[in-house]
Amino acid sequence: MRPLQIISLLLLLVVASCAEAPEKTSTANLWITTLDQNSLLELRNLEVTSAKDSLEHAISIDTSQTYQEIDGFGYTLTGGSALHINKMRDSARTALLQELFGTGENEIGVSYLRLSVGASDLDEAPFSYNDLSEGETDVNLEKFSLANDTVHLIPVLKEILEIAPNIKIMGSPWSPPAWMKDNKDTRGGSLLKEYYPVYAEYLVKYVEAMAAHGITIDAITVQNEPLHPGNNPSLLMLAEDQAEFIKNHLGPAFEKNNIDTKIIIYDHNADRPDYPISILDDPEAAQYIDGSAFHLYGGEIGALSEVHEAHPNKNLYFTEQWVGAPGNFSQEMSWHTENLIIGATRNWSRTVLEWNLAADENQQPHTDRGGCDRCLGAISITGDEVTREPAYYIIAQASKFVRPGSVRVESNMPEHLPNVAFLTPQGKAVLIVQNKAEKEETVTVKLNNKQTSFQLPAGAVGTLVL
Repeated sequence: MRPLQIISLLLLLVVASCAEAPEKTSTANLWITTLDQNSLLELRNLEVTSAKDSLEHAISIDTSQTYQEIDGFGYTLTGGSALHINKMRDSARTALLQELFGTGENEIGVSYLRLSVGASDLDEAPFSYNDLSEGETDVNLEKFSLANDTVHLIPVLKEILEIAPNIKIMGSPWSPPAWMKDNKDTRGGSLLKEYYPVYAEYLVKYVEAMAAHGITIDAITVQNEPLHPGNNPSLLMLAEDQAEFIKNHLGPAFEKNNIDTKIIIYDHNADRPDYPISILDDPEAAQYIDGSAFHLYGGEIGALSEVHEAHPNKNLYFTEQWVGAPGNFSQEMSWHTENLIIGATRNWSRTVLEWNLAADENQQPHTDRGGCDRCLGAISITGDEVTREPAYYIIAQASKFVRPGSVRVESNMPEHLPNVAFLTPQGKAVLIVQNKAEKEETVTVKLNNKQTSFQLPAGAVGTLVL
């Protein structure tokens, strides 16, 4: 055979070999939780291939179109939560906190906590940091003390910070000290205007006192549920009063004391977007305000976008939603995922926080005269035994994968497949998707020139990392 014929034959063999070579593939990870609980954050490995030109019903992720940065996903660490955790044996408590706040294979990476400033209704009894006998006042706050928090809350927080030193912490007051209020009661009433400057200093002292314990308060909401004075403790604070308090007292007090803790307004239901908008419309108040916080016991989650559109330079936070005992896993996982994990983040929220990290098997403790007696913790603690409740998995489906600093990116929403996508600081794309159909669906996801497909059972939630 002539040399030229040999070369031609070799070239033909090379071409044939390339044509027969299998398509190069990589892998992605999918974690699935099904509504029947047969799968709870169950890991599946998927094949990733080159994307096809046209795919009907595919979810396409566009990382070039970005929205808000994510601060984190988590819970409120109530006084009652801290009490139960702190009473566990050291080894059991350490294991639980590592599981909750660590970022290892079998840990869920909770990255944001909300605290009550003073008591919430899930403490054993109402208290503030400046409780006095009837008829007494303390305008210089000489008797200010975090003593109640040093029993359980601060010790637990210090252990958490050893595991997750960068966790963000928000403080929310349920009530000022009763002597500052017009009804002199922990429940309801309004803050007397003569005590506006004193209460601003009270919140300054809180941030500084926590810092002295090594606990940074990243943000503070001015008042938990300011339009719900029926809780114990609680306070009625109308929008015009909150605006006055911030622009004339709290904002200047933080500035004077070099406190960079964010000031966040409202912290109540999505049925009153006019409340935060009216405050942000006041430039003297708005200069001190980072953004607005929401719950969803009323209204629609889309109201957050209404506030964003009115004031796009201000941030949004979702800070509370309860699960009622005994907890219907299927209903709670479905509703909270669609409305909060997907809904709140698609409407500009930087956080999603569920209410109440821990309670006991009887949903204790809670205050009398209005404390929540049906608030199911994300975990139920009986001695050293831990039961993981619906809110554990609702948050874990996001917190484990969408780390702080991730950015929401664009994704389309095919019928029956609500979803939200993020780009992590490590450059990974994360898609949280829910199957709202009544049958199993094939979900195909496209990212740039790659695609992967998987089966998602009816109602199930999946988190895809690729």
